[in-house]
Amino acid sequence: MAEKRGSSITKIAFLCLFITTTMMFVLSSRGRPGLFDHKTMPAEKLLTVFNNGDSQTSNQSNAESSNGSNRAILANSEQQRVEVGGFQVTCNGNLKEPLKIFLYDLDPEFHFGLLDWKPQGNSVWPDIRTKIPSYPGGLNSQHSIEYWLTLDLLASEFSENPSSREAIRVKNSSEADLIFVPFFSSLSYNRYSKLSPHQKKSKNWELQEKLVKFVMGQKEWKISGGRNHVVLAHHPNSMLNARMQLWPAIFILSDFGRYPINVANLDKDVIAPYKHVIKSYVNDSSDFDSRKTLLYFQGAIYRKNGGFARQELYYLLKDEKDVHFSFGSVQRNGIRQASQGMHSSKFCLNIAGDTPSSNRLFDAIASHCVPVIISDEIELPYEDILDYTEFCIFIRTSDAVKKGFLINRIRSITKDKWTQMWEKLKQVEPLFEFQYPSKEGDAVQMIWQSLSHKVSSVKMKINKSKRYSRFVPRKRRGLRTRTK
Repeated sequence: MAEKRGSSITKIAFLCLFITTTMMFVLSSRGRPGLFDHKTMPAEKLLTVFNNGDSQTSNQSNAESSNGSNRAILANSEQQRVEVGGFQVTCNGNLKEPLKIFLYDLDPEFHFGLLDWKPQGNSVWPDIRTKIPSYPGGLNSQHSIEYWLTLDLLASEFSENPSSREAIRVKNSSEADLIFVPFFSSLSYNRYSKLSPHQKKSKNWELQEKLVKFVMGQKEWKISGGRNHVVLAHHPNSMLNARMQLWPAIFILSDFGRYPINVANLDKDVIAPYKHVIKSYVNDSSDFDSRKTLLYFQGAIYRKNGGFARQELYYLLKDEKDVHFSFGSVQRNGIRQASQGMHSSKFCLNIAGDTPSSNRLFDAIASHCVPVIISDEIELPYEDILDYTEFCIFIRTSDAVKKGFLINRIRSITKDKWTQMWEKLKQVEPLFEFQYPSKEGDAVQMIWQSLSHKVSSVKMKINKSKRYSRFVPRKRRGLRTRTK
């Protein structure tokens, strides 16, 4: 009986493999070759396909073009049910299914209330069809991903074609792939981390305590142990208290610089891009010769921790005639000056500071200025599908601080090689753009894709944790003595 059952399962596996292989062959034969990105649960799902900044669809009625640079393959077919060896097998032809997200209805004090929005009626959410609360600009905006993701989830309820989205909100948590915790933690840190007179705890600290109590008290957390929860802590100093208690959740971070490896790591968490602060280079008609500055850096030079390299490089490069290396900030038109400087430079330095990452990398991408990354511990968004070496230069810190090494390496890059990287920057730029409404292939949708890659592992961990949970023995009562 066991052999017969095993034989049936083998037949099922071969049948599904044959159907999947055939579908992939048909799709690939109808268009240019591209990169297949599969969602993990439960059938194969074909996601965004990038091919030199363009792609095509196998079903035009189900595809929506965004800005021409990124499009998605959405191929749908009827489910096929096949009986093999007594087993009913469903082969789902729907190759793109949105990620299902359950959104906690937290009090507005955790999200839009931090933007001074006041609820009207019983809803804890703004009616985004009439007015959208604005997010503060400047450096505040660089960690604003919590805002854009929450807006996108709310907007999914009004979408005319939900199946074309990367993620949709569901009202029943039992139907969800992931549970979203909408705390604007970076904004809370930026605005309310300082103590006011007569305060023992900052408002930011109090909000974290209330958040932990709420989340860990929910049945969704208790069932999963928090593994399927998504917590946003993009600012390196956000969630300093709560992170040590909510660590089983999936964190969305800018880097791991201030986290113990058992609290945050690539196995369970997602690295998301900063929102660039400088102005995008629209209609970039520049070229190698028109960008007169070879190498550009403007920012804080003296940093603690891993940022010692900035000071070393300043002394090595300050006298190079075609290098701009100076102190700068957002004050006194600093953002406008940085935009002009990056737009007119061939290469832009991204050097580790207090943490491995900074928004300077994403400013460079928006400027089409080839990034030179000197940060040994940096983690990069979407690196499972993006080869950053196609548009970035990586140099170890130990090599960069050697006299003459960095400048000679940059000068050795030919005009043709730079032009290739510049063209690639223009192709990948949309992947790092935050906007509302979100568009296919932008930063919001790419973060949802990154989260979708975690679902299979999360479900496996949850299922394994249930193995013995139903058979918890009663507390033993001890021996009773008989009385006469």
